[in-house]
Amino acid sequence: MRIAQLLFLAPLLLSLSAEQVQTRTMNEGNLILQDIPEIPSTLCEELNRYQHGRYAYIQEWSQDSKSLFIETRFGDVAQLHRIDQPGGARRQLTFFSEPIGWVARRPGTEQFTFTMDSGGSEFAQIYSFNPQTGRHQLLTDGESLNGSMSWNREGSQLAYRSTKRNGSANDLWVMNPDKPEEARIIYQAQDGSFWSPTDWNQTGDRLLIRQYANNRDSSIYQLSLETGEAELQEGGNATPSTNSPIGYDSSDQGFFFLTNQYGEHHQLAYRSFSSEKTEVLTQDLQWSIDSAHISPDRTRIAFAVNEEGYGKLYLLDTTTKKYTRVTTVPDGSIVVGISFSPNNEQLGLTINAANSATDCFTMPLGQTPLEYGPLTRWTHSETGNLDPQSYTKPELVHYNSFDNLEIPAFVYKPAGKGPFPVILSIHGGPESQFRPYFNTRFQTWIDQLGVAVIAPNIRGSRGYGKTYLDLDNGYLREDSVKDIGALLDWIEQQPDLDASRVGVYGASYGGYMVLASATHFGDRIKAAVDSVGISNFVTFLKNTQSYRRDVRRGEYGDERDPEMLAFLESISPDQHVEKIKAPMLVIQGENDPRVPVSESEQIVTALREAGNPVWYLKAMNEGHGFRKKENRDVFAQVFILFMREHLLSNTEEEQ
Repeated sequence: MRIAQLLFLAPLLLSLSAEQVQTRTMNEGNLILQDIPEIPSTLCEELNRYQHGRYAYIQEWSQDSKSLFIETRFGDVAQLHRIDQPGGARRQLTFFSEPIGWVARRPGTEQFTFTMDSGGSEFAQIYSFNPQTGRHQLLTDGESLNGSMSWNREGSQLAYRSTKRNGSANDLWVMNPDKPEEARIIYQAQDGSFWSPTDWNQTGDRLLIRQYANNRDSSIYQLSLETGEAELQEGGNATPSTNSPIGYDSSDQGFFFLTNQYGEHHQLAYRSFSSEKTEVLTQDLQWSIDSAHISPDRTRIAFAVNEEGYGKLYLLDTTTKKYTRVTTVPDGSIVVGISFSPNNEQLGLTINAANSATDCFTMPLGQTPLEYGPLTRWTHSETGNLDPQSYTKPELVHYNSFDNLEIPAFVYKPAGKGPFPVILSIHGGPESQFRPYFNTRFQTWIDQLGVAVIAPNIRGSRGYGKTYLDLDNGYLREDSVKDIGALLDWIEQQPDLDASRVGVYGASYGGYMVLASATHFGDRIKAAVDSVGISNFVTFLKNTQSYRRDVRRGEYGDERDPEMLAFLESISPDQHVEKIKAPMLVIQGENDPRVPVSESEQIVTALREAGNPVWYLKAMNEGHGFRKKENRDVFAQVFILFMREHLLSNTEEEQ
């Protein structure tokens, strides 16, 4: 179907009532398409070259430190593979219809435990897997949510988080996977926060555990498995802070952790059990540490620093507490995974960059903790027939919002002079952060639509300090929406951008931002795509899974308070659909436990009743976003079709 034919359909779609919705199914009934025109075969052919890219992510090392177990996709979903040498063949080990999740190798063996859910429900189960036989075994009950696996050092006990007791509390459990029926609770959660194990001591009678209340408040405890008592170590103060354990030191006399108690950003720190004094180790670094991992022999810590979206890798000597920058990781890269080999002689790294797909690397480590060698690339992930070096690199810009707060944004522009139509891509979380990863989705938009793509890190994003993170909490929620208004103002000032043709896309909380932007800036948004977005905060908090409800209240506000209830209702987009002028594409997974399907269906119904054109794409075998390739491919096709009709329609008509 050509563009002219699609434009002919627009008035018809606009006039449809809720009872006249045009529905069809695809992919053996797993995809429901409502009011979406037939996808032209020519469009499928155009997008095919973008839809065969892969990635490779290090999950574990082999016990002998010679091979890597990686996550990648050769079929419809990501599975576990083994690779025995740099550039070697990727041998697939698991063959499930659902993607695998977290993988943890059992110390001293080649066996694994891994998590996997069904249909995107996120009620992950823990399985054991033997690579030699290819056999797997379900270890948990098949119903509750399970995860956060942590092996003791001898590989006899596995600690994990589970909601088995009552379906909502995130208790801590331990099992011997050889006798899963004897699994037992070692710490019973008394509130709605998340409790997870991080590291065992040498003798296996103590655990470092973390209590996560919300994105501003998390604490570290040490749990005695003998007494069942958990002793607070860091956090739990009147002023909230985030604290994440890394691991015990070599003598179990203290532990290393990340914290923002002592500054704006997450710093690496050390705490001795015999002293109440905390030693901050990275005061000289002016940006947040994203992640940190300690070597099996406890002599080194490798940590990644997030410098306004870009990544830097460091090594720290746990004895001297000195650290050094690893200069062999190229500038502009982002370290998305760190893994020490069991023999402590190599560091495995998963690295990504704007023009380099996510791939696996190793780096030899020297005899002293701060020594390291050159990177060796193990995988070369396919990017279809596209040259990754041709991918558009973003420009980092800053603009001032309504209160003069400086907002960072990454701007991707096609070749030429413009003025280019614009698609705003707003991240979720809400505390996530857009980073300049390798992004085939953006490249598809740039090539197929000729648009510029702008990804702002509005207030509330992580990576810019805890003050910035807190600027959208509770009653401040719509200040983040005003940041989008300021970005629209900035676009108007750019001669190579077309402010009359702006589309907006976002998923999860980003979906709420799409709906809110279309509500507040109705005449300035021409097309909007809401993926698994919140349409009403009150119904969202009521219907999201019970195990995560209190955590979300810490961010959005407690709807049980009458004043907050009234406020949340007042800012919910489904209460203001009459202000939305832009045509809408809504994407949803039927099994979404975070933002339930009801959030999308109530906004779709409200828009239709108001006479707004709305396309609705629902996957019956997905949850919070699309993970299966065949569904993702259709989403990409529908997105391009939608934007061509509604964002680029003036240009097409003029031609």
